Amino acid sequence: MAKPVSYKRHRFPPEIIAHAVWLYFRFPLSLRLIEEMLLERCTLVSYETVRRWALKFGPDYARCLKRKRPSRRDVRHLDEVVVTIAGQKHWLWRAVDQDGYVLDEIVQTRRDTKAAKRLLKRLLKKQGCLPWRLIIDKLSSYASARRQIMSSVEHRAHKGLNNRAESSHVPFRKRERMMHGFRSVGGLQQYISVFSDVRNLFVPHRTRRSALATHLHRLTAMAERKGAAGLAA
Repeated sequence: MAKPVSYKRHRFPPEIIAHAVWLYFRFPLSLRLIEEMLLERCTLVSYETVRRWALKFGPDYARCLKRKRPSRRDVRHLDEVVVTIAGQKHWLWRAVDQDGYVLDEIVQTRRDTKAAKRLLKRLLKKQGCLPWRLIIDKLSSYASARRQIMSSVEHRAHKGLNNRAESSHVPFRKRERMMHGFRSVGGLQQYISVFSDVRNLFVPHRTRRSALATHLHRLTAMAERKGAAGLAA
């Protein structure tokens, strides 16, 4: 069980801290916009304070969130997207399931078989079981890595089948534009680990797309978010 979040030696109430961190990781908002939104609620907090809260409490909140249980019937979609950090090209490798739930992601400097193998090994260790099927694009590195790591898993390689993985990049791209890029690989890796965990909370099951079901799902997600922050639901 994750250790409860501690707010000791912080003069602002936990509700204010948790709300600011939630805004930062849930929506494509700049730190200065969050500062302004808090001010509208009569809370005077600098954007730098919000940044420190996000660095400190974001990972703690993420550790307290429930994870979707893996299944051997899962379909996992793999894709990678280029990210420029301090003028250097890097690749953000991501795996999502059939519902768009982010399973794992890793920033690497390479776009080859070695990098693809690292993603598959991390995914296997994290999920604890093989999926039913892998959906990959035409990048040959995936096929080579799959043969070495998950040779028994059915796979399909087609650009049109991998829209779910490609769509998972959209929220990240919005955040990247708002932040004007990332300054370090470590900073990006830390950010996306929390960002995706928070986003996963609000991803409804693909068979539950009615307005009412989506509304109830969001209410449940908000209650869980408060629970992870150590607040009363």
